[in-house]
Amino acid sequence: MRKLNFLPLFLCGLLMMSCQDDFGGIDDDLSEAIKAQSPDGTIDYYILPDSDSYNQIPQDPKNSITDEKVLLGQLLFHETGLGEIPKDIRGSRTYSCASCHQSEAGFQSGNVQGIGEGGVGFGSNGERRRMDMEYEEALVDVQAIRSPTVLNSAYQTNMLWNGQFGATHVNEGTESQWTEDTPKAENKLGFQGIETQAIAGLGVHRLKVDEDLVTALGYKSLFDQAFSDVSVSERYTPITAGMALAAYERTLLTTEAPFQRWLKGDDMAMDVFAKKGAIIFFGKAGCATCHDGPALSSMEFHAYGMSDLSDSGEQIVNRNSNAVENLGRGGFTKNDSDNYKFKVPQLYNLAHLDFLGHGSSFRSLREVIEYKKKGVKQNQNVPDNMLSPHFKSLDLDEGEINRLIYFIETSLYDGSINRYVPSELPSGNCFPNADIESKQDMGCE
Repeated sequence: MRKLNFLPLFLCGLLMMSCQDDFGGIDDDLSEAIKAQSPDGTIDYYILPDSDSYNQIPQDPKNSITDEKVLLGQLLFHETGLGEIPKDIRGSRTYSCASCHQSEAGFQSGNVQGIGEGGVGFGSNGERRRMDMEYEEALVDVQAIRSPTVLNSAYQTNMLWNGQFGATHVNEGTESQWTEDTPKAENKLGFQGIETQAIAGLGVHRLKVDEDLVTALGYKSLFDQAFSDVSVSERYTPITAGMALAAYERTLLTTEAPFQRWLKGDDMAMDVFAKKGAIIFFGKAGCATCHDGPALSSMEFHAYGMSDLSDSGEQIVNRNSNAVENLGRGGFTKNDSDNYKFKVPQLYNLAHLDFLGHGSSFRSLREVIEYKKKGVKQNQNVPDNMLSPHFKSLDLDEGEINRLIYFIETSLYDGSINRYVPSELPSGNCFPNADIESKQDMGCE
């Protein structure tokens, strides 16, 4: 029995209301629903550790988390000064990792398609970022799939929608696909997914890291503190920078979301409507079957027949309906049985996003839930026999859908994730973008 808050109970008594459903009873019901899904039979399984409790955060044995690495990674993640080797000189020092993973958009893209080099504008959460029309389209830095969030990524052993980054876990046995002269070759370093993606990403997005630039931007002492155990000749490199970025990303945890507070014992963190939605999430809707673990994600890959970015209905840069990314996991493993399967994403901080799904084909969480309720595929390229057995019509009425959406949008929303963003950079540069239009949008000089 969870501890009850006696003030609401007293008020209920005054109003001659039954408190069984609205307070203690519903908390017990929710606890039981969660326990029924929990692998260890407890609600504690779903609690995220504090972002500074490094010994509790999943981490790569080859890259222990330290205060020094986290600080360095936080700054490098937002540092536009690393953009020293763009394809077009006009894009020099105008973009960063955070250009496609804005905190204001839950550390994913606030627009239909993340744009690094060759993008202009920001708006309030990245929603106004678009291609610079003075750029040659082929030179604009975009991906053929929606930029996934790095929130709660500590609970992903392998990164990207197809899981291609990371030498361990689900990628054991995929060594033949770690092709030389491609980003996938970074798997040969032996790191897990977050570290591998960070190291590869610096190269893919032409973010420069060497001793001269590190010194010029004011980061040399931070590298020295974070990697004092690394020889000076190897200290200021994309590998150490990637390790710092990964350490920082592992601390991006939505610990202040109401559901997390409720799990830790604050019965008043969620209202009754949200609790009823949570019971549906862990019960009738079956969401937790795939969205499991503290981040409500998993390392499973499923085909849900969602449309690709090229068919999102929005203006897409470098549109390519035949992009290998459209094959999901199969595009990496080259196994036909993996085709059209995409990794199960985490579910925190989805409210206020205008685009959802690997192909940005949904405009709201309601659209996603309604899609799963109907169980009818969007993407006609996906054969019916490839669809996940979990993709089937949901027996939910309108009220249940409303409660489910309310739970996800309100109780799985940490409204203060800007605590993970630096107030300024050692270089003094504007971030996350530093093109003229973004600077105007952000009031940065």
